[in-house]
Amino acid sequence: MKDSRNKILASNIKAERNRKGYTQSELAELINVSDSTISLIERGKQTPSIFIVYEIAKVLGIEINELLKGI
Repeated sequence: MKDSRNKILASNIKAERNRKGYTQSELAELINVSDSTISLIERGKQTPSIFIVYEIAKVLGIEINELLKGI
């Protein structure tokens, strides 16, 4: 179950990042994490902390629930 939730979150983050026109590197820099962290999150290999999810939502200009939809 946890794995499927990670995949949904990963997909939502990647879709929103692409929609807003950010590269993984740009998003990583804006939230002060490494490029590899964003890559791992978007592949569902790493579960981000709620703080990271919040920061991603803030940078992308969306509500956090948009990233959590479907979970």
